[in-house]
Amino acid sequence: MFKKENTNFNENEAETIIGPSVKVEGDFVGQGNLVIDGIIKGNVKTSGNLKVGEKAKITASVQAQNAFVSGEIYGDIIIDGDLELTEKAKVFGDIQAKSLSIARGAVLNGKCTMEQTQKNAENNSNKDGLEEKNTDENSF
Repeated sequence: MFKKENTNFNENEAETIIGPSVKVEGDFVGQGNLVIDGIIKGNVKTSGNLKVGEKAKITASVQAQNAFVSGEIYGDIIIDGDLELTEKAKVFGDIQAKSLSIARGAVLNGKCTMEQTQKNAENNSNKDGLEEKNTDENSF
């Protein structure tokens, strides 16, 4: 299981914090690390890491690089890397992640797929040299 020091999230490096008294309606898109302790009704997408606090409630789909969830999520979750659900987490939706840790007491109602996400699959296909190479002598 993940230990706190092994998670890829450092709260001090959060670019955006949605505090417990904040309610957001609409899609939220960011590039950096995101901490959510409030309520969001709309899709959440960040290329950074996501931390969902114990009192947070998200009604939407969620996408992030890595995620640490202690609150409630009503929607599908797509994580490119590691997803950790703490004992207080409640997820009502499908999960797709590279790796998953579920603490005893967490609630997960949905299907779970642990495989490469589309983003990782594209990156790996380029790294593995699976791209087609043009063999025409006259092309560059």
